[in-house]
Amino acid sequence: MIDTYELIGLTAAALTTSAFVPQVYKTWKTKSVNSLSLTMYSIFFIGIMLWLVYGIYLNSLAMIVSNIVTGVLALILIVLKLKYK
Repeated sequence: MIDTYELIGLTAAALTTSAFVPQVYKTWKTKSVNSLSLTMYSIFFIGIMLWLVYGIYLNSLAMIVSNIVTGVLALILIVLKLKYK
């Protein structure tokens, strides 16, 4: 059974991670990457991977799932930035 704090974490993870979906969709659809900062997304991606390692260490489902999904979304934006710049 998931405890209350893990449920709060999963809810927070779903909300903050889903915030990236519109940006990925818009960038994918328009192929416009001028407004994306490669430096920012690269640093952000490294940070997300470190949070993932920390979440694995803590065995936190919320941290693991959210950082995997956010990492994939950030990586997609990095790839699109490199492809369409």
